[in-house]
Amino acid sequence: MISMHRSTLKTMMAGAVLAFASHAASAAEVAGIKFDDSAKVAGKELKLNGAGLRTKFIIKVYAAGLYLPEKKKDPAELMKLEGPRRVTLVMMRDVSSEDFGEAFMTGLNNNVDKVEKSKIVTQISKFGEMFGSLSGLKKGDLLHIDFIPGTGTVCELNGKKIGETVPDLLFYNAILRIWLGNKPVDSSLKQELLGEAK
Repeated sequence: MISMHRSTLKTMMAGAVLAFASHAASAAEVAGIKFDDSAKVAGKELKLNGAGLRTKFIIKVYAAGLYLPEKKKDPAELMKLEGPRRVTLVMMRDVSSEDFGEAFMTGLNNNVDKVEKSKIVTQISKFGEMFGSLSGLKKGDLLHIDFIPGTGTVCELNGKKIGETVPDLLFYNAILRIWLGNKPVDSSLKQELLGEAK
């Protein structure tokens, strides 16, 4: 009786652990795309703050994950964080460089005022040149947009650096506002990146 009871208890505990692990794993999965719970940028371990799906007219465009030194739900606090940060995009459909660049500029224009934008006009131009150099983004492409203190904004497409490094933190925060600003590109995605339940 005792051995049977212990065996049953062990089975139940193992099942509970597996269920918890499965739940934890699903929290970092978006439309079949898995996001690691952490990422190393510039030698520092970052935590997955949240992940979600960008849709446009019900079409899945990309899955996005936001990695930070510590989890934050308030965009204003998030912008003040010291240390590296990362936005990871996994494309779920083909997007031309023109469409991607246009979406980027629309997101900036909707969330960055003229005064702030005037301070980063050179950086915006460099980013535009990067989009222009791409033939487009393909389904399955992996894009990292990193901020590295002392270096700046660095972009990698499928593990290869693209474009020039842009040094200003103000510029990286402007990029973040595309998803986390007052007029985000996708309000549901904003909530998901901030780790909030829909």
